[in-house]
Amino acid sequence: MDNWKRIFAIIWTGQLISILSSAVVGYAIIFWVSIETGSAETLAIAAIASLLPQSVLGMFIGVYIDRWNRKLVMILADTFIALSTLALVLLFYFGQVEIWQIYLLAAARSTGAAFHMPAMQASIPLIAPESQLMRIAGINQMIQSISSIGGPAIGALLLTLLDMSYVLMIDIVGALFAAGTLLFVKIPNPTKPVTDEKPHVFREMKDGLREIARDRGLFLMFIYSVIAFFFIMPVAVLFPLMTLNHFGGGVWQMSVVEIFWGGGMLLGGALLGIKKMEMNKAILIGYMYLIFGITFLFSGLLPPSGFTWFVVLTAIGGVSTAAYNASFTSLIQIKINPAMLGRVFSTYTSMTLFPAIIGLLGTGYIADHIGLVNAFIICGIINLLIGGLSLFTPSIKATGKS
Repeated sequence: MDNWKRIFAIIWTGQLISILSSAVVGYAIIFWVSIETGSAETLAIAAIASLLPQSVLGMFIGVYIDRWNRKLVMILADTFIALSTLALVLLFYFGQVEIWQIYLLAAARSTGAAFHMPAMQASIPLIAPESQLMRIAGINQMIQSISSIGGPAIGALLLTLLDMSYVLMIDIVGALFAAGTLLFVKIPNPTKPVTDEKPHVFREMKDGLREIARDRGLFLMFIYSVIAFFFIMPVAVLFPLMTLNHFGGGVWQMSVVEIFWGGGMLLGGALLGIKKMEMNKAILIGYMYLIFGITFLFSGLLPPSGFTWFVVLTAIGGVSTAAYNASFTSLIQIKINPAMLGRVFSTYTSMTLFPAIIGLLGTGYIADHIGLVNAFIICGIINLLIGGLSLFTPSIKATGKS
């Protein structure tokens, strides 16, 4: 086995345990809050608390990730997440927990992830050959998918069997296990350019943005991605309401939708991870926008009796999501200077998470004033337009060529 494969086997083992345990605990917390409060507003605030630190900090911390030892950043981020969860374990154990402390934990976990995720993504091109980046991104999507499928089921089961303090300890074990596996691998840091200029956060942020703008095709892809997420995320929040209100389903039907979404992502990640893709990545991204558009548009056009087709469209959307994420991630890793990947990935995370927060804030307005069905149709049309623009923009097609 090649050395890079051995390194990734160790890293992926740790990441699978860590991400799955985080998903289990994350869903267990959601279920606990739902049972204790029965408030949609409380759940929305908890979700915002879990997204806001990454979206705000992402504009700044990439600079530090590119300065510091990336392996150490990941280890410290995992350790910070474990310590944050430990504080909540003690509160649950002594019966002193309050809802605001749940928000604080969600924000702390998000802060740790804000450092860990860009550091991990920025390290991959320094370990693996460029020809394998798409497959690696596909396997990473598989890990995320396994967690999205297993997280809710395991979280619900453990919540019925164990006290919440013991359920939370699973996250601590997972985070420390991931940090421990990193001790057994060597992750190189990029060669930094020699300069007489003193470090300056805002100048280095501008350098990262200039690195993106340097390639016109990649810059346009960033813009299209932000626009697409602005419309996708608010509608994605409405999936449970679509199942309940339009198709007349219940809890079981909502879980089926989530399982098929995760299953679609798992299939998409598996296809990319097993088979080496030779296709132009930028063109593949354009096709994924078209598939997004079709799945959302037809979901909005389905009659109340069409729940089965809604599940099928959701699974197709999951496949296209995995292909889109893997293609975009590997393309950034190929095109961007490794010394600037940390700030580019953290900036991209910020740009795409802000629409998610807007979606959570505007869910009620969209459902009440625009309507569930119309929201899906509008989102579908917008993504079809973005897909068409992507496929017929010469600079984007040129960017995707090896």
